[in-house]
Amino acid sequence: MKNIDSRSHVRGESIYVNDIPVREDTLFGVVLGSPCAHGKLHKIDFSEALKMAGVEAVISAKDIPGENQIGSIIQDEELFADKEVHYVGMPIAMVCAKTEALARKALAKIKIDIEELRPILTAREAHAEKKFICPSRTFRIGDTDAMWEKCAHIIEGQAEMGGQEHIYLETQGAYAYMLEAGAIKIHSSTQATKYVQKGVSRVLGIPMHKIEVDVNRIGGGFGGKEDQATPWGAMAALAAYTLRKPLKLILSRIDDFTMTGKRHPYSFDFKLGLNRDLQILCYQMEAFQNAGAAADVSPAVMERTLFHGTGSYHVPNAKITCHSCKTNLPPNTAMRGFGAPQAMFVFEAAIMKAAATLNVAPLEIQRKNLLREGDRFPYEQIAKNCNAGKCWDSAYEKFAVEKLKKEIAAFNKKNIHCKKGLSLFPLCFGISFTKTSLNQGRSLVHINTDGSVSITTGVVEMGQGVNTKILQVAAKTLSISPQRFTIHSTNTTRIANPSPTAASTGADLNGKATIMACEALRARLKGVALQELKGRDPDEIEIKDEIIFHNGSKTDLTWERLVFLTDEARISLSEHAHYATPVIHFDKASEKGHPFAYHVYGTAVTAVTVDCLRGTYEIDLVKVVHDFGSSINLDIDIGQAEGALMQGIGLMTIEELLVDQKGKHIYDRLASYKIPDIYFAPKNVEVVPLDSEPDALALLGSKAVGEPPLMYGIGSYFAILMAMREFNPTLKLDLWAPLTHQKCLLALYDKYGDLLK
Repeated sequence: MKNIDSRSHVRGESIYVNDIPVREDTLFGVVLGSPCAHGKLHKIDFSEALKMAGVEAVISAKDIPGENQIGSIIQDEELFADKEVHYVGMPIAMVCAKTEALARKALAKIKIDIEELRPILTAREAHAEKKFICPSRTFRIGDTDAMWEKCAHIIEGQAEMGGQEHIYLETQGAYAYMLEAGAIKIHSSTQATKYVQKGVSRVLGIPMHKIEVDVNRIGGGFGGKEDQATPWGAMAALAAYTLRKPLKLILSRIDDFTMTGKRHPYSFDFKLGLNRDLQILCYQMEAFQNAGAAADVSPAVMERTLFHGTGSYHVPNAKITCHSCKTNLPPNTAMRGFGAPQAMFVFEAAIMKAAATLNVAPLEIQRKNLLREGDRFPYEQIAKNCNAGKCWDSAYEKFAVEKLKKEIAAFNKKNIHCKKGLSLFPLCFGISFTKTSLNQGRSLVHINTDGSVSITTGVVEMGQGVNTKILQVAAKTLSISPQRFTIHSTNTTRIANPSPTAASTGADLNGKATIMACEALRARLKGVALQELKGRDPDEIEIKDEIIFHNGSKTDLTWERLVFLTDEARISLSEHAHYATPVIHFDKASEKGHPFAYHVYGTAVTAVTVDCLRGTYEIDLVKVVHDFGSSINLDIDIGQAEGALMQGIGLMTIEELLVDQKGKHIYDRLASYKIPDIYFAPKNVEVVPLDSEPDALALLGSKAVGEPPLMYGIGSYFAILMAMREFNPTLKLDLWAPLTHQKCLLALYDKYGDLLK
């Protein structure tokens, strides 16, 4: 089945927040951000802006009727700066005018008196000054202290991994207007309708039932609209509530870039211990997370880093510590992979350094230490249905890695200034929210009297094809044509308290709830059919392809007739089902438990060519064996895998976030911040499904696919590094991602090595 949104997308008919027809009296908002990263806010003068014709108001902290607070995990984030500013772009006020252009002109007339203070910009600097978002945490397994003396080889080092901008196609935005009886409706570009609803409730000081949040779809999120959609929804709602006029707030690309958080940069110290047979005995890692100026979801991202601290490997003795460090940057936030890419990168970096030190190929260490069935993770969960080795061996054979190694060796021997590199990257990624309470989903299914079906769930469609999957499982369960279904917008009045569409759980949680609702409806319909056909046992009845069978024989009873009879009998044709993932649990006091419903595995083979005179590189191929389980829509899943791969490659190579000494982003627009495009894409990409058993906790055995494949991009970094070492065997291993062309060039020549620091 094809993606149900494809036709409307390519025809430009899909509706996003900025496509909603506005009312005649709609105002437009533009947000004033702080010009400095840290300072005391002494005075704001709006007078000149308010004199402009068409400017109706300038809203700031003093206009908030409830709390000036939008923090979700920790209450530490103001909607509008009150007494201090904590990062460049921190919202101070919002101009409300009859046009956006007019609002931007008025913005320039606002005068701000700020006493600048010294900003803290790096995680290690914040750690030294004891500036933390939350208490640090440590995962342990075995006894690392006792095992170091038993290691034949001990490798120590540092690694750095930069952040990443989301670059969703649709920028942050919301459209809010009043309803009757003091209620308010907000169309929001959010992955988490409950978070917007809850944030608006706190800011306005009104109960959540007075606030309706509606999401038809969003134009990409990648985690950037999980927590960070809340301020813009709250600002739009605040303006609509206080001015009693609708307000639309759509961020420009530059404002979005400046004012929103990114993927968390991390700094690492690591120590890896191996025996003489290259078996990993010990691993110790200390991570310094750059959280930005407020918590946002940083504590949860830090937790995911801990969970994936040992990557796809069995490590019997490990100590993994994370510090969430408070800096004067925009609050960093969720992004596809959610702390796991950082953890997996540093483990692979440790293996790379060990391989270089011991003069062996990294894959010799990798394959020997892959997870096996029954191995224990540092958080005590047991690896079950473990496909790590199966994916590796399948990729090695299917993609003829031995032959590829020989071809690369021959090329490198023949060419002086161009060198090729090869890497294998193994994936193990846990599926579930690590906060157990979020692992729940709901679905509301109505069968209309004409036989058509309406479905509303708590999941947000953001380009990942989840609505198509919801429709598929519903059509399969009821055994009727997909043409009979409509998937409605995600709306807090129909599905209350939904979990965010994040952590790759949207299809599993909401799809299973949809199956439960459809199964309940099917049972009622079969009961009516049994009575109509004078049967005795419900098992005698089967609904198949819209025809009702009795004892295996086709009857004259059709789907439409059965629906009519059910309604006539006053039997409900509606069902609201709730699904909560079973089995999972986690105790933060002991840092032990069973947090994941299942794990996704895979292996990527990456080959690159580096021009060692220029420092530029091309990615020749990325070939992947991926554990999709029993995919219910392989076209969508492979598309997700390919897109995630490209985003991961960008993270590790050309996407660089740089800030100046005053905390301002140097690359703050698409003219300067580079993402992979058609010219940068690998010349050959192949994603092959692993032949594996379906997992019972996945949706019809179809494993989650949103986040895990992003990690395959990590392989590009190490393939480039391998090519660089072919050119310069004494290359200093500065394990610093992203490895841009500039860094590549400088690192290739020892005399420039110090410039990288």
